[in-house]
Amino acid sequence: MRSVKSENWNKLDNAAKIFPPTSNERDTKVFRFSCQLKEPVDGLLLQQALDDVIGKFPIFCSVLKRGMFWYYLEHRETRPLVLPEHRPPCSELYDRNRKNLLFEVTHFRRRINLEIYHALSDGTGALQFLRTLVCRYLSLAHPEISGDPVSELDYDASSFEKGEDSFLKYYDPKKKVKREKMIRAYQLKGTLLPENRQRVVEGTMPVQQVLRAAKSHGATLTEYLCALMLLAIAKQMPVTARRKPVSLDVPINLRNYYESATARNFFGVMQVRCRFERQEDLVLEPVLACVKQTFQRELAKDKIEERMIQLSAMEHNVVARAVPLPIKDMVLGFASKYARVATTGSLSNVGSITMPECVQSYIDRFDLMTGTDKIQACVCSYLEQLTITFMSGFASTEVQKHFFRMLSAEGIPVCIETSPMPEIEEG
Repeated sequence: MRSVKSENWNKLDNAAKIFPPTSNERDTKVFRFSCQLKEPVDGLLLQQALDDVIGKFPIFCSVLKRGMFWYYLEHRETRPLVLPEHRPPCSELYDRNRKNLLFEVTHFRRRINLEIYHALSDGTGALQFLRTLVCRYLSLAHPEISGDPVSELDYDASSFEKGEDSFLKYYDPKKKVKREKMIRAYQLKGTLLPENRQRVVEGTMPVQQVLRAAKSHGATLTEYLCALMLLAIAKQMPVTARRKPVSLDVPINLRNYYESATARNFFGVMQVRCRFERQEDLVLEPVLACVKQTFQRELAKDKIEERMIQLSAMEHNVVARAVPLPIKDMVLGFASKYARVATTGSLSNVGSITMPECVQSYIDRFDLMTGTDKIQACVCSYLEQLTITFMSGFASTEVQKHFFRMLSAEGIPVCIETSPMPEIEEG
């Protein structure tokens, strides 16, 4: 009986537990990966491709249910349906009153979209699913492609490995974590877009030129972009707000530090914080020095271990495990609000996205975006093109303008696209 039950349900991993009690219409905890092809998408073939590959990711065929003490994922034999794009990006997927799947595949013109509720998977897991789906779709749309593109992907994890809770696997109860003091960060303010809408501002540019610019400053790509975003936010701060630091949440893919092929969540978050109390602080080099110092400290092995233990602590706390779910929800909701005052925004870099050579010529680019009640930049690259996508619920685009202008000032050609929005008078 126990083995049958374990095949049909899974407890949420430790990173996912915070999402159900804290998601809402403005902060949906939904993110979207898109693959833009060089030709229009055939919805019927995309449905066939989804039918063919969903069995390789059984954890995705799950609904979120509430138990007495924990949320859990329950497997359902529900066929996921491909739909034309029918609502704004990163709209709510999790509905407490419905037992629906926690992901959705849509298409619009040349674009294939995969939207996922964060309690189900993180960016790395979702990307593996989308890469598999696109490979299968292109093999159906183009019979002339030799071989099987799916089999050429550099991801051959078993179903067990894809559904594994890697937090549980690597948790070490002997290690203790010292809690750091929470520091209140500067918070963006301004007129919000109506109906919980999100403004999308996307810039595409040659990846090699951005890498050269980062290298010229002695920085990695992520360090360089973090510094630019911190500075872009600081440039529009009122003078009276400069006593507070600007702080970015930066996700860390724990698969880079522990052996794991899970398609579920396996990430940590570090904070990159800089102060801009004087006018002379509003230049790149001191900000970049602050960022590089933070990365060096926070990406050390002991800090990575501490971060994972923090996420796993409640799962292994005897008292917390015995607390009923409604009380856990209340405590987690309060803890989330408390923690959120320590961050101004987020920057997530999923890195270079690769595809088998036989399908590369059919693909234009990939991009990533996520719903937020603050401001978030999502970064990825494909072949020679880097895409940086900002999401924000604010009417103002001053931060985005400052960010892309600084890249342009480095001689980097940036092509900007933005979502159409009604004109709004800012108060």
